[in-house]
Amino acid sequence: MKTKILMAAIFLGAVVLFAGCKKDDFVEITGVCPIVVSTIPANGATSVPLTQAISVQFNEKMNPSSITSSSFIIRSSAVLTGTYSYNDYTATFTPGSPLTANTTYSGTVTTAARDLHGNYIQTDYVWSFSTGTTLTPMVTTTDPANLETGVVLNKTVAADFNMPMNAATLNTTTFTLKDGSTVVPGIVTYSGSTAYYNPNADLTANTEYTATISTGAENPGGDAIPADFIWTFTTGTLVAPTVVSTDPANLDIDVPLNKIITADFSEAMNASTINASVFTVSTGVTTIPGIVSYAGVKATFTPSNLLLSGTTYTATITNAAENLAGTTLASNYVWTFNTVATTGPILPDLNTVADFGIIAGVGVSNNAGFSVINDMNVGISLGVRSSITGFPPAIVVNGAIYASDDLTPAGVAAMLTQAKQDLTDAYLFAEGASSPAPVTVSGDLGGMTLAPGIYRTTSSLLIQSGDLTLDAQGDVNAGWIFQIASDFTTVGGAGGNIILTGGAKAENVYWQVGSSATIGDFTSFKGNVLALSSVTMNSGATAQGRMLARNGSVVMTSTNIINKP
Repeated sequence: MKTKILMAAIFLGAVVLFAGCKKDDFVEITGVCPIVVSTIPANGATSVPLTQAISVQFNEKMNPSSITSSSFIIRSSAVLTGTYSYNDYTATFTPGSPLTANTTYSGTVTTAARDLHGNYIQTDYVWSFSTGTTLTPMVTTTDPANLETGVVLNKTVAADFNMPMNAATLNTTTFTLKDGSTVVPGIVTYSGSTAYYNPNADLTANTEYTATISTGAENPGGDAIPADFIWTFTTGTLVAPTVVSTDPANLDIDVPLNKIITADFSEAMNASTINASVFTVSTGVTTIPGIVSYAGVKATFTPSNLLLSGTTYTATITNAAENLAGTTLASNYVWTFNTVATTGPILPDLNTVADFGIIAGVGVSNNAGFSVINDMNVGISLGVRSSITGFPPAIVVNGAIYASDDLTPAGVAAMLTQAKQDLTDAYLFAEGASSPAPVTVSGDLGGMTLAPGIYRTTSSLLIQSGDLTLDAQGDVNAGWIFQIASDFTTVGGAGGNIILTGGAKAENVYWQVGSSATIGDFTSFKGNVLALSSVTMNSGATAQGRMLARNGSVVMTSTNIINKP
């Protein structure tokens, strides 16, 4: 049974690492990187004998010459000395003197260990054990490592602990960075089991720095690290690439469950280093499956499944990501976000087309009167600027008008193409939404009050005999999708308006229209119209939402107003 478990672990390691190993001394021929599959003592072991030899077992045979004091390290307050041996799949460290009683030790197998083909371990493997009855907190690894040279100037200094710590005890008093005797100003943060020191400004080139974690650092039970942990490193002359923005942003809330996660870098990156082992998204200790891609300066993670409702996710881009010159990120870039706690359906993600109050395929016109689009853009693609008419007297406030034949600013055509693609994606998502089960409706919805959900008609839909009320029932995240197979028409005026109540938001209402939509005279309309053909706003109609036409035109008949939802 033990053999089967071991082989399963080896097979799993091969699958996970099949994407390839980091650059090394030889041409990779297997595509499988070495990993540690077990240790003696095990991680978290207590009451370890003082005469214990420490061993690690790998998933494949290793190069014995790579098993040294640089690749296999045991330490408490200082690094232990001893002898190393290697046999078959197992490396063994025998301390030069007995272990100390009631002491916590950490073991590290570093990325200097390599297999017979020259493939290196991809990340340090770290574990801890104790000769006493309990584990005490200790620093297990640092970034930069002790005595590391050529450290990039925009480095965030990090220290990993062998257990969760009390974040309140990790601050600029207990975690310091000095240039000689001069304290480097910075900010200390803590996440997971890692403390970070982020200097306020770039470090000085070719300078030795000393980092210290003092005995004031404690775990939640009040146990302090046994001694000050001190390490030094020396800077080089390079500035590392950085992540400059993410979507979702750090600490974002109410993120849609169909969100595609992206990160923008400060410069062009080596696309081969942006992969599923470098860009990960996880909830707790579970990494979610997804596809990673890279274009321009943007890395994209597309989850294989919808995200979970009301859940905290952590996204990470590791420091294995490199720019075109081979310089890596200075540190792992980590951010978190929370998904929406949904009532009703999962809503489409408009992505870049959310910036538009109007977008059309062949024409945008304002036939008469002083129409206004507030806080959003107007666009046409593949149509040209001459197909946008009636501006003025219509105006765009806090926005711009874009056409696919515009020469400036640079990249307009590509931006509009992306917005139209995002509209298509949102349209298809709304059209195919099926959870919760759609409610079949027909004819006229005037005078009705509808709870959050999906409402489907196999023909046209009207709102004419009264106002349609959408009641969120106190949930500000509630949403509605109307799946309309043919035309959609509102009458407006005394009836035919859209009323939001119970905390409902116009931004969470989607009208997927299989043909064309007409917003009637003086209608007060709410929501995002996603029409396959055209959209017409009749005289005096106003909207808190968006008028988005995939293939046809958007027409404002006279004195229409569109406000951002």
